[in-house]
Amino acid sequence: MTFSKIACLLLAVIGLHMSPSVYGQPSTDVESPRIINIVNFIRQTDYRLANSDSLLFDAVQEQIKLVNTYGFPATFLFQYDALINPAYQQLMKTQLSDQCELGAWWEITQPHVEAAGIPWRGEHSWVSHANIAFTTGYTPTEREKLVDVYMAKFKEIYGHYPQSVASWFIDAHTLAYMHDKYDIVASANCKDQVGTDGYTLWGGYWNQAYYPSRKNAYLPAQHADNQIPVPIFRMLGSDPIYQYDTGLGRSRQGVISLEPVYPASGGDKKWVTYFLESLVNQPSLAFSYAQAGQENSFTWAAMGDGLRMQFALFDSLRRADQIRLETLGHSGAWFKKQFPITPATAVTALTDVRDEGRKTIWYNSRYYRTNLLWEEGSFRFRDIHLFDEQFESAYLKTAGSGSQFFYYALPLVDGFNWSTPEDRAGFRLMAEDAKGNSIAIVLADPVISGNGNQVLEIRSTDEQGHTFIITCYEDRFTVRCDNPTEGFRWHLQFHAAAQAELPFQAMDNKHLRARFRGFDYGITCINGHIAMDGWEVARSFQLLPENHELAIDCTNTQR
Repeated sequence: MTFSKIACLLLAVIGLHMSPSVYGQPSTDVESPRIINIVNFIRQTDYRLANSDSLLFDAVQEQIKLVNTYGFPATFLFQYDALINPAYQQLMKTQLSDQCELGAWWEITQPHVEAAGIPWRGEHSWVSHANIAFTTGYTPTEREKLVDVYMAKFKEIYGHYPQSVASWFIDAHTLAYMHDKYDIVASANCKDQVGTDGYTLWGGYWNQAYYPSRKNAYLPAQHADNQIPVPIFRMLGSDPIYQYDTGLGRSRQGVISLEPVYPASGGDKKWVTYFLESLVNQPSLAFSYAQAGQENSFTWAAMGDGLRMQFALFDSLRRADQIRLETLGHSGAWFKKQFPITPATAVTALTDVRDEGRKTIWYNSRYYRTNLLWEEGSFRFRDIHLFDEQFESAYLKTAGSGSQFFYYALPLVDGFNWSTPEDRAGFRLMAEDAKGNSIAIVLADPVISGNGNQVLEIRSTDEQGHTFIITCYEDRFTVRCDNPTEGFRWHLQFHAAAQAELPFQAMDNKHLRARFRGFDYGITCINGHIAMDGWEVARSFQLLPENHELAIDCTNTQR
């Protein structure tokens, strides 16, 4: 039996429908690897649980047993309180295989703060309040003390400094200090979310990994001189179709992710199969990525079944040479070798786990991200956010206060914050009928191809047979109609819900200018122009093509 037949049988056994890709590069292409990091992070205690120290330790023991059963490389990250616990030290030194990695989980605890000579402000030895549990709540000098104390203790115990340091979020000052003084090679932060657990990260480089700006660790830098040369991988395996809109109309999103404790997503074999089909078999440009694993606070009783199910799927995919399982540090070193600056990537989901016909495409570059969504007979640009390395974080030089933190990119289309459940924001393709009325163009199933390392091309046809080609370049995107019929006229129509707080300040024929949180930015029509008809009444405007092509510069050259 040939290797390809064996691989197909393995995939059939685990229920993954991964036929040869007609959408883009095959998953075995070494130039576009599919990478999974298993990252388990470790707290010593959790005031929310009775008998927490014992339950949390038991969860880590079981995680190590499962990792060893499959011979997987995995990354275990310690909070300071767990790092200094002799029981965890003995466990790691005696039970963990050599191919696994130990690193730092950057939530701040009472023992950590007190070791650095800083007063503790929490009512328990660990709390989740953003200004206590994260370095955004400490001064730059305090942040450096926290790093120095942790690194010294880690080296004392394990003989070297950690290569990987991750958290729901690490500010730019801390991350740069970790790299410049201790030469860390990889980091990770939370998926995009609004208000979940009090943490908002919205509009950034969607999934995969990027080099952050030295002024704002949430945004990619555009130039090597302004970047922290540590790739930040996005955590938790976010649902590419459904996570974005969950909680729409409310101030707090739910979670639809690869985390095995969630029974409707990471704990559900059907959902995990759908997620892995997108990861493995659909186009991704530079590489495709997911973080698996779970924090020990959820306990083994909640995560065990889901992790066992996922590991069986990972094992089959690894044996079929469909994925690379590696530590976070290994992935960081590979990324730094491959990419001197943040690459363009794509995340695509052309099958719908809910069987409702939705499809989505995410494109990221160092200049912008965009999301295209097909649903219920409609198509729109659901999201466009611009990136600028000069957009300084509010926490770069000053400690934040309160139980939340907020990180944002620069919105051009925000399909979550500018929408209601009944009225969705976006750019929609519209045509004019014989009476001059605008009607929505309904596009059929997209066909996607990579055209070079930085370029993604999407072809889709409307009901009249017009072929539209949307091309995402690193610095711009274009929309063109390839075969217009006589008299056919089309445009992109902007729309937002009535109550949305929009950042737009001014428009002219070629430029759209905006201001968000005191920062000026905008786009330029390289080809085509802006029409403001309807702006004063309905806050709507159009991007009109020239010779059936639009080209939009996303490099924020207006600043």
